[in-house]
Amino acid sequence: MQYHKIKQAKFLARPNRFVAKVEIDGSEETVHVKNTGRCRELLLPGARVILSAADNPNRKTRYDLIAVEKAGLGLVNIDSQAPNKILQEWLAGQGFDYIKPEYKYGDSRIDFYMERQGQKYLLEVKGCTLEIDGVGYFPDAPTERGVKHIHELIKARQEGYRCGLAFVIQMPRVKEVRPNMETHPAFGEALEKAKASGVKILMLGCEVHPDSLTIDAGRISDKWGA
Repeated sequence: MQYHKIKQAKFLARPNRFVAKVEIDGSEETVHVKNTGRCRELLLPGARVILSAADNPNRKTRYDLIAVEKAGLGLVNIDSQAPNKILQEWLAGQGFDYIKPEYKYGDSRIDFYMERQGQKYLLEVKGCTLEIDGVGYFPDAPTERGVKHIHELIKARQEGYRCGLAFVIQMPRVKEVRPNMETHPAFGEALEKAKASGVKILMLGCEVHPDSLTIDAGRISDKWGA
């Protein structure tokens, strides 16, 4: 996926989940943060950040903060909408006969429903931006919604769907994602139950550039089997 009208800036502060203060060409400006997670290890004073100009000229904030440079790692994309967009692009090349985003199942909306040769599939997508010692961790904040979706996938698997949970790794080099047991042990416990029930866990690394995010074919943990 491509971003247009990008600009570099220096991160100053994050007053709340939704906005940040940055320095652009020597002037301070308020921008929208496209991620409500904590991102505490990323959004540090003085960090280089990447902004994308908003499409709506009447919006209060002119820019979206979409990526940040992490020392020793590189550029990390923190756009929470990006994982679903690039997963849809990737799924289009996986031989499915039908793909539907935002599929209602049970009491949830699962990110993708697919069909191939009569077989039904469900896929939930999670973006990973937290890295510790070369390993990705999810979540960076408690996610009851994420636990709920895993239980829905387990139920669907029991009903004959082929189900998967895809971690989109929005940073360079990292190949593995582990559950963040310290932050949300219930998510890790649900993930283990999902694996035991036959839910496929996919990990897809990404190439991150200031103006784009693409899946790195060399960092895909597993193809989606038939």
